[in-house]
Amino acid sequence: MTDLFMSLPVTLPIFGIAFMVTVAAATLQSTVGFGFAVASVPLLRLIDPHLAPVPQLLMIVPLALSMAIRERASMDISGIRWVLLGRVFGALAGWGLLAIASEIVLDLSMAFIVLVAVIALSVAQVIPRNPVTETVAGTVSGVGAMVSSIGGPPLALLYRDAGGQTLRSSLAAIFVIGLTITITTRAVGGLITPEDILLAVALLPAVAIGFYCSQFLLGRMEGTPLRIAILVVASISAVGLVLKAGLSYGSV
Repeated sequence: MTDLFMSLPVTLPIFGIAFMVTVAAATLQSTVGFGFAVASVPLLRLIDPHLAPVPQLLMIVPLALSMAIRERASMDISGIRWVLLGRVFGALAGWGLLAIASEIVLDLSMAFIVLVAVIALSVAQVIPRNPVTETVAGTVSGVGAMVSSIGGPPLALLYRDAGGQTLRSSLAAIFVIGLTITITTRAVGGLITPEDILLAVALLPAVAIGFYCSQFLLGRMEGTPLRIAILVVASISAVGLVLKAGLSYGSV
């Protein structure tokens, strides 16, 4: 264990901050259904570029698997397949976009898409869940996960009016499979480093703590509070993407 910490690409005080941020982000994701990358990527990238965004992609998989198992009885099996089809398209599109567009442009584009969706859902009727909307949401989510590690908002907005258990378990199952696709695509493209893997392993205990803490909050996240939380966290994700783009521009 000592060797692990000695090998980290960040100092121990920085790692301690990252650990606390990861606990909070894992608690948010386990309670609302998404938000791990939203809460952690912009802040951790500001603290140290080594900390994000790839380690978050790797950590979300075991967290999402735990969530899917916990509330598996409420999972929307029929909708998941169309979302996953979209995630495949999105991962491939995101890989292509990474090759032709700058990270700044991609982050700002995703921020714009998420903000438009938030505004539309704030004033419009419920989005019907059908093969078309599920595939589109999955595609946008796949692109977001590939280019910025933030792919939850489009799916959470799609499931905004589902019950908390259905939202959390369905999104968790989608994340497990979808992020496996995204991680594989990144790995094939040489976009995952040994440092990313090392940081993800070192921060996994923080993920476990956050998952445990969420069990005390689940009962409060139903109905209107859940819908409000989704809109708030999705809005924060858009702001986070703008911040991430600003940080990338400043480092150019």
